Amino acid sequence: MTSSALALGGVLAAEGSGDGFQAPGLGEFYPEVVANFSVLGIDFAITRITIILWVATLALVAFLVATVRNPQIVPGKLQYVGESGYSLVRDGIARDVIGPKGLPFAPFLGALFFFILANNLMAIIPFAQISPMSKFAFPLVLAAICWVMYIWIGIREQGAGKYFKDILFLPGVPKPMYILVTPIEILQNFVVRPFTLAVRLFANMFAGHMLLVVFSLGAVYLFQVGNYSIVFGPISALMAIVMTFFELLVIFLQAYVFTVLMGTYLNGSIEAEH
Repeated sequence: MTSSALALGGVLAAEGSGDGFQAPGLGEFYPEVVANFSVLGIDFAITRITIILWVATLALVAFLVATVRNPQIVPGKLQYVGESGYSLVRDGIARDVIGPKGLPFAPFLGALFFFILANNLMAIIPFAQISPMSKFAFPLVLAAICWVMYIWIGIREQGAGKYFKDILFLPGVPKPMYILVTPIEILQNFVVRPFTLAVRLFANMFAGHMLLVVFSLGAVYLFQVGNYSIVFGPISALMAIVMTFFELLVIFLQAYVFTVLMGTYLNGSIEAEH
């Protein structure tokens, strides 16, 4: 079993009490408060997940600075990785998804992609082993930022009147149908889009974490309980390793999907969809 899986299983096993297998619960997503403080009457709490978010962000900044600190015409390995990631976003999303006007948005989309990716990777990093994106508040804040941005871009590019008119009253639709279509369009553009953007990222990272917890904790329990259960311990340990590699795929995919969807929304804001 990987060191990450073993450590995770050990930590969660220690959290359990009583006899028998201790099924993983939601306690991992609500860690104890490390420190709390108040600003302007608003209470804030720092938890283990908050610290993981800070570590991931600082590591990302250090990585990006290192990739451009001494750029070469023939890039080294670190520079190549950074440039490849940014080229994926610039060419594959900003240029191909948004269109000719998409290149100015490449830095924002690149920052969004790398930030989500760095935090997602914490799900399989030893001693962290949980992505901040598995807490709904973090993807929700990102989705809110994207929501405000694509509405603002739509107003800037099309004008407030035309932008909201095209959303509220679809061209070519018979007027009596506005009674049905207009509420659907309002719900889709102002509620469903940001909500599904956040839920997709949150649900995948939450589910991935729980799968790793189940197989890791199950392996630890089966190895310790003895009797014939020890036969199934290696199977659970193998599944923990397999799911770790599967989670790595999900980590990259979810960062990419979130960024692509944001590119799609920006494309609709720059050029009217209807």
